Amino acid sequence: MPKSVPKSASKSASTPTSTPRRTSGSRPGATSKPVIAVAGVALAATLLAVVSYTATKPSSPSSGNSVAEVSADPSAGIYPELESYARRDPSDRLALGRADAPVVLIEYADFKCGYCGKFARDTEPELVRTYVDAGTLRIEWRNFPIFGEESEAAARASWAAGRQGRFWEFHKAAYAPGAKEKGFGEERLAELAKAAGVADLARFARDADSAAAREAVRRDQEEGYGLGATSTPSFLVNGRPIAGAQPTEAFAQAIEAAARTARPARPTSSGPTSPRPTPPGPTSASRPAGPESAPPKAAGPSGAAEPGAAEPGAAESEAARSGGAAGTGGAAR
Repeated sequence: MPKSVPKSASKSASTPTSTPRRTSGSRPGATSKPVIAVAGVALAATLLAVVSYTATKPSSPSSGNSVAEVSADPSAGIYPELESYARRDPSDRLALGRADAPVVLIEYADFKCGYCGKFARDTEPELVRTYVDAGTLRIEWRNFPIFGEESEAAARASWAAGRQGRFWEFHKAAYAPGAKEKGFGEERLAELAKAAGVADLARFARDADSAAAREAVRRDQEEGYGLGATSTPSFLVNGRPIAGAQPTEAFAQAIEAAARTARPARPTSSGPTSPRPTPPGPTSASRPAGPESAPPKAAGPSGAAEPGAAEPGAAESEAARSGGAAGTGGAAR
């Protein structure tokens, strides 16, 4: 049984919808592991799904807490099966910070997710200044598009920007206030790439439409679905699941607890450490925001999930408005 799971209270009075997950998803390479390791990953997937539900269920009338709880026990809620998903590849252009940092925060997110944008603008810059710049934290991005074709296109475009060393600048532009309301069509993505300082826009367009981009996004999606993630944003902090755009202090507590017990880490391959970009935006006191959820569709010809979008009630969540969305809600700003 899990030792503990992070909790967050919701201001929403709506009942969460069921979010079916892929039952065939597994971590890449898991078939070569012993049976006990596969069982451990299955347990971890169940845990992450439970955490996603916990973050989106309505709060009890007597509950006033809206911050994910982090136990004083630094090992509480940490699962080695989840911790091992940190890639620590120094050449990863979609990662920020030292590859050997003691703590790795993995984010599964969608550029059309309003609360992913809230995290990018309100919380991430403070984590970068306080922990990434100090060498304590590494942030690894995973493209987890769940809101249809434009989400998929934006994910591929972000990867293409990364090929020219401008992923985090693209990330900042795509999550700027009001950016997602303009959509992520082909022309709009080219505008974002230009704003991000991508030098070769013709190469950007080719890369974004390439088989390599599709494979990179598929790999991230399969990892997320294999872990049981059903909503965005979802996070792992050295194996501790956190669901939703929680306040900065929830992440700070998890990072500091993980740093106290972290073991020495080694990069997985040689290459330059990812540079620190301009922070995604100004910090501000933020209200907790729950994740945005969407059930995956049936697997496509490549075997990758082709997710649609369905939004359960959350601490402050919105419904997807593309990719076969179900439900309604207010957009985050």
